Amino acid sequence: MHIRNGRTYIGGSELIPASPRAKSIEYAIRDVVVPAMELESQGHKILKLNIGDPIAYPGLSTPKHMVDAYVESLQSGQNGYSGSYGIPELREAIANDETSKGWNCQSSQVYVTHGVTEALQIIFSAVLTEGDKILAPGPHYPPYMAYPQMSGATTEEYVLNPNNGWKVDIDDIRSRMDDNVRMLVLINPNNPTGNVLTPDEIDEILEIVKEYPNCMVIADEIYDGLDYTGHHVSIASRSMNVPVIALNGVSKVYYAPGWRIGYMAFHDPLGNLSEVTDSVERLLRSRLCASTPAQMGYLAGLTHDRQWMNEHRNIVLERREIALNRINGIEGLHVEPTGGAFYMFVRITHPKWKNDDKGFVLSLLQEEKVLLVHGSGFSVERGSGHVRLVHLADPDTLNEAFDRIERFLHNS
Repeated sequence: MHIRNGRTYIGGSELIPASPRAKSIEYAIRDVVVPAMELESQGHKILKLNIGDPIAYPGLSTPKHMVDAYVESLQSGQNGYSGSYGIPELREAIANDETSKGWNCQSSQVYVTHGVTEALQIIFSAVLTEGDKILAPGPHYPPYMAYPQMSGATTEEYVLNPNNGWKVDIDDIRSRMDDNVRMLVLINPNNPTGNVLTPDEIDEILEIVKEYPNCMVIADEIYDGLDYTGHHVSIASRSMNVPVIALNGVSKVYYAPGWRIGYMAFHDPLGNLSEVTDSVERLLRSRLCASTPAQMGYLAGLTHDRQWMNEHRNIVLERREIALNRINGIEGLHVEPTGGAFYMFVRITHPKWKNDDKGFVLSLLQEEKVLLVHGSGFSVERGSGHVRLVHLADPDTLNEAFDRIERFLHNS
């Protein structure tokens, strides 16, 4: 391959150029899988603590009644296109579930999507234009950085304090707000840090956003059923005058990530989102619909008894305790206790690796066959010097992984 006059050639053939915006996109969680796959092709077994897919780990399978509903949909011929905004029964069930969280949600305010990632793409495309900004926590889930640039917008990170349980720095949010900020993102519980906002913090943030009438709050609450603090609340339930778009779905708390069903629920207390809603609906119609059988499976999850969640939650909590104890017993690592979700954002204190988190991840993979995700993949500025770890593996696998990590750091 060579470049001549700004054009790229392989042999004598000129490559058809791709979009510079698309070429700049990275997704750290999946990118580290590439070298792991190469090692697996050579016969190595990798201990994977990198990806937030709960059903990849023992004891956390999708509930049978949800699978049965999915299969029944297939067998009964419910395989055609559904409405672009979602199956009516599912929209109603979601609205009831959101209402139970403390705000009056109507089914007409609910839109079912191909996962929360599609919801983000739809919202950003409907709202953002050249020169707009969104504020997202740093560190954060990578699509909040990648997707806005496809609309010519930029993402600016506000501070999560690594020395205080990754709490939101509200003064930092206040200092970054201006008339170009169209969205403020709150990930609650947070991915990758596990922090959970208090009701008072949410109220303070909403008071700030209230002063900017063209700004809305994106409330990513996909982990809301995995709160260990007891103070998690719906962000929409706290807002009397700020528009909030709540995002949630089937992947994490209902343990069915491969079904790819999410939703956005619009809380519009002052009626300011009519143009945005119209644009969202146009985009939804243009892409047809989300999976019909998977929607039926999610409907079963929302309308049946949820006692099974307690057993799954206890498994997650048991493994969280193992991870906390083991990490803070390893010289060269430190982690803050998490408030929710199933991730830990671990600080590297080892002198060789504390400024090279990606090097740490790749070397650990090569030498000990343990796969984590480098923190700089969640924020170059605010995630560096950390790694994200998923604590859902069974106890034996977790302990084996931590034994290998400890050995790696001892030998470094």
